[in-house]
Amino acid sequence: MNGAESIIKTLIGGGVNTCFMNPGTSEIHFVSALDSVREMRSVLCLFEGVATGCADGYARVTGKPAAALLHLGPGLGNGIANLHNAKKAYTPMVNLVGQHATSHLEYDAPLTADIEGLARPVSHWVRTTQNSATAAADAAAAIVAARTPPGQIATLILPSDANWDSANGPVSTPSPPKPSPASPERISAVAKLLRRRENTVLLMGDPVMRDEKLIGMASRIAKSSGARLIGNWYGSRVSRGAGRPVFERLNYGVDQSIRILRGTRHLVLVGAREPVGFFAYPNKPSLLAPPDARIHHLVDVHEDIPAALEALAEALGAFSFSPDLAPLQRPALPTGDLSPETIWTTLAALMPENAIVSDEAISAGRMAGPLTQTAPPHDWLHVTGGSIGQGLPVATGAAIGHPDRQVIVMEGDGSGMYTLQSLWTQARESLNVLTVILANRSYRILHNEMKNLCGKEAGPRSSPMMSLDDPDLDWVALSQGMGVPAKRVATLEAFIDAFRRGIEEPGPYLIEAVI
Repeated sequence: MNGAESIIKTLIGGGVNTCFMNPGTSEIHFVSALDSVREMRSVLCLFEGVATGCADGYARVTGKPAAALLHLGPGLGNGIANLHNAKKAYTPMVNLVGQHATSHLEYDAPLTADIEGLARPVSHWVRTTQNSATAAADAAAAIVAARTPPGQIATLILPSDANWDSANGPVSTPSPPKPSPASPERISAVAKLLRRRENTVLLMGDPVMRDEKLIGMASRIAKSSGARLIGNWYGSRVSRGAGRPVFERLNYGVDQSIRILRGTRHLVLVGAREPVGFFAYPNKPSLLAPPDARIHHLVDVHEDIPAALEALAEALGAFSFSPDLAPLQRPALPTGDLSPETIWTTLAALMPENAIVSDEAISAGRMAGPLTQTAPPHDWLHVTGGSIGQGLPVATGAAIGHPDRQVIVMEGDGSGMYTLQSLWTQARESLNVLTVILANRSYRILHNEMKNLCGKEAGPRSSPMMSLDDPDLDWVALSQGMGVPAKRVATLEAFIDAFRRGIEEPGPYLIEAVI
C-alpha cells in the first residue's frame, strides 16, 4: 500500500467518501489509487473553484464533509473564492492540496508556491504531511478538524513522495470534539432579560436557521416572551416553506436592516454574530443595531446550541407555546411580462416539495423571500461569504449529496460566468439540476452601488465596466457546449413551459430568462 491508498482508505473509514477534484501531476498517485479503493466517489471538475464549491454544497445538504483535491499552489489559488464562502458557512471540508516531492522543493520549480501561506486565510486547520508514514494519520487528523463544531475547513498538503512511497494504514479516525456547553449564567441572564419584555430581538445565525427544530424552539421562546425572532440575511442553508417556522430576516440593504432593528433595546445572539453592513457607505453605520441597544450572547456557533435553546425554553415555560408555521399557499401562475417578480412567483407555484434552491440571483433576488415563504418545504442556500461564483457549483455538490431531491439554481448572468464549468460536471453526472439564468446583461448591482456610494448614475466611461452586452452572452450556446440542454425565453409563457420541462425531465437543464 502506498501513501495515497492509505489516505483514501482513511478518508473512507472516517466517513469522507466523496471527492471533487481537479488533479495534476503531483496528485497522480492519488488518482491512480482510486482504481483500487473504489468506495471513494470521485467527481471531476474543470476548474478548482467548481471543486471547492461542490464540496461546500455537498456538505451543506448532507452535514458531512466532502474532500476537494487541488493541484499545487495555483490550483488552491483558483479554489480560494469558494473556500472563503465555505469558511463563512461553517462547512466541514477536507481540502487536499498536492505539493512537489520534498526532494524537488529546493529547486524552486515553476509551480512551487507557499501553499501553507495561501491556505491559512481560508482554513481553520493546515498541515503539510512530512512523509508517507504519517500520511494516513494526517488524513485522520484532517477529518477530525473538519468535523470540529461548528464545521471547519481542514487543508492537508500532500507532497508527491508522501503519495507514492509505501505506507501503513489506514488509520481509524477519532471522534471529533463535542460542542462546548453554553454558560448556564448566560442562559439564566437571557431568561431574566426576556421576562422583562423590553423590545428584545432574538437574532439567529447559520446553525439555527438550517434546522427547523431549532427554529421552532426559538419561535416558542420568542412567543413566550414577546421577543421578535429575526434571522441573518445570508445563511449557508435555511429551512423554509410550508409547515416550517416563519421568521423575519435582515436585509442586504443597510437602511432596510436598520429599519427592521429600529427600537430594539436588547439584541440576543443565538449562534450569530452582531449584524454588520455588507459594505461601508458614506454617512451610514457599519453596525446595524441601534447604537443604544445592548448585545447579549446566548450561545456561540461552536457551543451546544440545541442544549442552550432547550434550557432557555424550559426556564421560560416556552414549550407550552406553539411556533408560528408557514401555511402552504402556492400562488397562482403569474401573468404579464417576464420579470424577476414573475420568475420568483413561478418558482413558488411550481417548486417540488423538498427542493434545494441555490440562490445567486444577486440584485434580482431581493424579492425572493416573501414570494416563496409559503411554497412547499425546501432548503435555501445563500452566498455566505459574498464571493460570487458559488451558485452553480454549490448546486452541483448539493445534487450529488441528495440525488433524490430537485435542485434549482437561480443565477445572475454575470455571476454565473465565474464557474460555468459546473454545467459540464452536471452533464457528466446526469444531475437533476435546473438552472435559471436571470439575464439582465449587466452587473446590475454595481449600478445600484454607484448610486449609493457615489451619488450619481454611471457615465459613458464607467457604464461599460458594468454591462455584459456588446457582445451579449449566449447562455444557450454555453450550456449546450457543456452538454446541458438549454432554452432562451423572453416571455413569461415560454418561461413557465421551460420551467415545467426542467422539473419534469431527468438530468440537468438550463433556462436563459432575458429580463
